[in-house]
Amino acid sequence: MTSPSVASAPTAPEAAAASTVAPASSTPRASSTPRAASPAPRTAARSRAVESSAAAPASASAPASASASASASDATFADLGVPDALVRALAEQGIETPFPIQSATLRDTLAGRDVLGRGRTGSGKTLAFAIPLVARLAAMGTRSRPGHPRGLVLAPTRELASQIAEALEPLARTSGLSVTTVFGGVSQSRQVTALQRGVDILVACPGRLEDLKGQGLAHLDAVAVTVLDEADHMADLGFLPGVRRLLDATPARGQRMLFSATLDNGVDVLVRRYLDNPLTHAVDPEVSDVPAMTHHVLEVASPADKTAVVHRLASGMSRRVLFTRTKHRARSLARQLTAAGIPAVDLHGNLSQGARERNLAAFSSGDVKVLVATDIAARGIHVDDVELVVHVDPPTEHKAYLHRSGRTARAGSAGRVVTVMLPTERAEVRQLTRAAGISAHPQAVDAAHDALTTLVGEPAPVRHAPVAPSAPVAGTRSAPARTSGATAGSRAPRRPARRRP
Repeated sequence: MTSPSVASAPTAPEAAAASTVAPASSTPRASSTPRAASPAPRTAARSRAVESSAAAPASASAPASASASASASDATFADLGVPDALVRALAEQGIETPFPIQSATLRDTLAGRDVLGRGRTGSGKTLAFAIPLVARLAAMGTRSRPGHPRGLVLAPTRELASQIAEALEPLARTSGLSVTTVFGGVSQSRQVTALQRGVDILVACPGRLEDLKGQGLAHLDAVAVTVLDEADHMADLGFLPGVRRLLDATPARGQRMLFSATLDNGVDVLVRRYLDNPLTHAVDPEVSDVPAMTHHVLEVASPADKTAVVHRLASGMSRRVLFTRTKHRARSLARQLTAAGIPAVDLHGNLSQGARERNLAAFSSGDVKVLVATDIAARGIHVDDVELVVHVDPPTEHKAYLHRSGRTARAGSAGRVVTVMLPTERAEVRQLTRAAGISAHPQAVDAAHDALTTLVGEPAPVRHAPVAPSAPVAGTRSAPARTSGATAGSRAPRRPARRRP
């Protein structure tokens, strides 16, 4: 094994970001090259690779792939080896310049190399694995058998799975590949039908995929490329035992790519056990404060003042996300804002999949500017141009603060983060911001405070939901005054039948 060294991959938009690249072996492994048969030696070898990639200094004798990665920031997708068909598909979407994580990894992932990427959602990691996933499956020239996908992407939530599939579909369609999603909360019948037709790329949440596998409806023995996205979130949700069982069911010789914001809670075990001498790239440090993101802590005197301040913060023209701790709080706050003339949608675990998709689509399209969410939206939801994040209820730990806050200041854009606290929450918020590495001094405010003017930005016009006028149903007499509240299209009150003499 070639001893890995460390090389940086500087870029103009992310000059301050940490970038660590472990160069490829002098003989890069192709997907057909078998891995070691014994799990124990494989684990030890991978452990040494991970440790040495962090400790070995850069040297003049570093392999060519290291220096190539260092200069990859100026490369186009074509320069990085992306097939012409995919370059055209990306250009049709307005994507012409690779993100740093794409520039640093694509040469090696297109050649079949394993990769370990650390970075926030919005850093470009979805395309960093989507491009090689599609390119390598298309190059194999084989068709998927019913129930035997050839590409597998594991994601912690159905929202993230849906967004990954949405990013994959234009690329897959260009290459003649099919994509389907598998997750819980909906009937499995359509998912089973798609699998039985034969699917090339399966984007799945671990729980539902294990269910289908246990029923003999999904088989992973033909998987050539496996991706784990938001691995640390899967760890937080307790999914890692299931993830390990699913990975054990895939061929050991296949390519594997793992993306995670951090490497704790057992994620490092996945790296050592399942990745073979991976290319390692970090877009952000594990605890990061984006320079373009400003943080503010607002203290309010009472719950009534808090409600008024939150309504004011929600009233701007640009997109904003408001985070609450509970599903009930998210639902009720969205209704209160809408009733006050600030259209808002909610996103939480009690919604059906259809309602989640409709609400997220309304927010993404700009029809609604305010999303009120629980922590389900803190990870894996990518919506551009969110200018303000409001912690209506401060999160319970600093990682949640960073992930919530990461919905703004994405891809180099500026953003503001506001935490609204009551006097009883001072100690909790102080500890939270210290652990997150955030410096923000509390400021006492009410809804009329000048500080809110800058945070809110241009106020949006009040938009009250239209109320249908009362009208009698065609062909009937006007209803008496006491029933005039019936809306158009409602059934008229039934009159008692007259008895014939």
